[in-house]
Amino acid sequence: MLVLSRKKNESIVINNDIKIVVVEIRGDKVRLGVEAPREVPVHRREVYDAIKKSLESGDAPVDA
Repeated sequence: MLVLSRKKNESIVINNDIKIVVVEIRGDKVRLGVEAPREVPVHRREVYDAIKKSLESGDAPVDA
């Protein structure tokens, strides 16, 4: 795992087309902005896990 320190309004770039920006830092919470092409799915971890679980069990897809 790569661990980086970033300040508000600083960013990281992944694979030339995904940008993660530190939008706000408030107490122990950090708000991140994600800029990615439309064809790249971006989900919070709990949503990703629900989608994965739904697909594995053969249920209808979870709307995200």
